[in-house]
Amino acid sequence: MQFLDGLKLSKEIKEEIKQEVDLLIEQGKKTPHLAAILVGQNGASQTYVSSKIKDCEQVGFQSTLVELDETISQKELIAEIQKLNENDEIDGFIVQLPLPKHIDQEEVINAIDPKKDVDGFHPANFGKMALDMEAFIPATPFGILQLLSRYQIPTKGKHVVVIGRSRIVGKPMSILMGRKDYPGDCTVTLVHSSSENIENFTKQADIVITALGVPNFLKGEMIKDEVVIVDVGITRVEDATATKGYRIAGDVDFDSVRDKASWITPVPGGVGPMTRAMLLQNTLLAYKRNS
Repeated sequence: MQFLDGLKLSKEIKEEIKQEVDLLIEQGKKTPHLAAILVGQNGASQTYVSSKIKDCEQVGFQSTLVELDETISQKELIAEIQKLNENDEIDGFIVQLPLPKHIDQEEVINAIDPKKDVDGFHPANFGKMALDMEAFIPATPFGILQLLSRYQIPTKGKHVVVIGRSRIVGKPMSILMGRKDYPGDCTVTLVHSSSENIENFTKQADIVITALGVPNFLKGEMIKDEVVIVDVGITRVEDATATKGYRIAGDVDFDSVRDKASWITPVPGGVGPMTRAMLLQNTLLAYKRNS
């Protein structure tokens, strides 16, 4: 078994982006600029956004954080989004999810200019992606494609099973792996929480991409030998022996699959770092497309 090392690869990609940004600055061009809107005091969201700001510093991007009170109204939040839409200095921006319950997430996503939607969540980008048109691919699926590509994992004609149907990972991944391209050209099966006898599908899979959010769901008896596993799951599990009182668990029961899988993403250190790197990549793409 070998690791699809997202931590190592993300560092390489960030170094590539930094070199490109350094060249732009040498040429006297504008510095790419990523902004983020953070609503409320969600601890996980604050940590994630802080990480994104550090990523920007590492590659030479400018970054802007718009912090808004949790009680902000829908109308006021849309107004803040519109300011970023109209700000020519901002190349791309994200609205950090989840949002407070009184905010309509769909309305917020629809308010983002698709040309600056570096999360790739706007329906215009999702639709273009599904039609193989130029679009921003959601950062996590984009990161998975990079892992498969740069580790030269064969995909043509392979059977890939995607576990989970979220708009952020499962749905786009099922579309991307079925496209006529590399990585892609797969026979795709999408299973989810309502699917029966999931193991009947995973036992046939050459590649399993799991984004279910259920710790240790995928076990050794559910897969065949030499399968490639991409574990997108990341869940906090209480652990009294851990310093923080919890540990991070993926969807895969690592100990039971390690002797059967040919390649696997570790958790942590697999898909997570790649997601952050691809947000930077999408911002650089936005910079180029909108220049």
